[in-house]
Amino acid sequence: MGIDYSYVDAPNLFIQHRNGKRYAYRELGEKKGIPIIFLTHLSANLDNWDPRVIDGFAKNHWVIAFDNTGVGLSNGKVPNNIPQTANDTITFIKSLGLLKVDLIALSMGGMIAQELILKEPSLVRRLVLVGTGPRGGKGISNVTYITNLDLIRATLTFKDVKTYLFFPNTKNGKEKAKEFLNQIKRRKKHRDKSISLRAYRNRLIAINKWGKEKSVDLSKIIHPTLIINGDHDRMVPTENSYDLANQIPDSKLKIFDYAGHGSLFQYPKEFVEIVSTFLI
Repeated sequence: MGIDYSYVDAPNLFIQHRNGKRYAYRELGEKKGIPIIFLTHLSANLDNWDPRVIDGFAKNHWVIAFDNTGVGLSNGKVPNNIPQTANDTITFIKSLGLLKVDLIALSMGGMIAQELILKEPSLVRRLVLVGTGPRGGKGISNVTYITNLDLIRATLTFKDVKTYLFFPNTKNGKEKAKEFLNQIKRRKKHRDKSISLRAYRNRLIAINKWGKEKSVDLSKIIHPTLIINGDHDRMVPTENSYDLANQIPDSKLKIFDYAGHGSLFQYPKEFVEIVSTFLI
């Protein structure tokens, strides 16, 4: 197996469902076996995945990242709730003709993944939940407040908001933030379209609803599950990762020390190694 080119150079591909929804995606790796579908965070498009992470998996896996409905180069209107976003994710996967996938789901993506796996359990083989929490989890409804606060900080300091949202305010955290931001800027041609303000607001509403709703029985998730976070996650408090591990029967938990919400971007090599072993 091998990777022919980097995620930095992966072409933008499109697939349209019969319902009219068109999805933008990029794929790498040899197209065989169980593909990995990447589900991303609140404001992210295809360009927000760290090439070090995607390329790391593409060496031995078929990997697919995509823009969900209404985000980036995909058409349609962004839903204001997590269940509909999960339905759209299922539509994308089935549009590609895939019968079974592995999921690597970050933050809001992890919320979508939980809904998806409860709706269509046979579609998923293994599940990786990163920097996320259960429905009704502690502090999830505060995401809007924390995000807005850090947007102000970022504006005042002329920095990317992900510096504050994803990484701890330590020497190492600041260094890793710079490395990550440099990585996601490497792609120069055929970049994705930034999420619109309206779409962003709908996604915030969806997370707030999720954070305020009653919890569901996650013991129904019988799939092998790996839960990963940093020990200093401000956006989705780390406590939620322990909660997920307690609720999902066949789950393992990995907490990175001195890491924040974006632990996979703070420790990309270690993340790829740990998850690759889990996906065997």
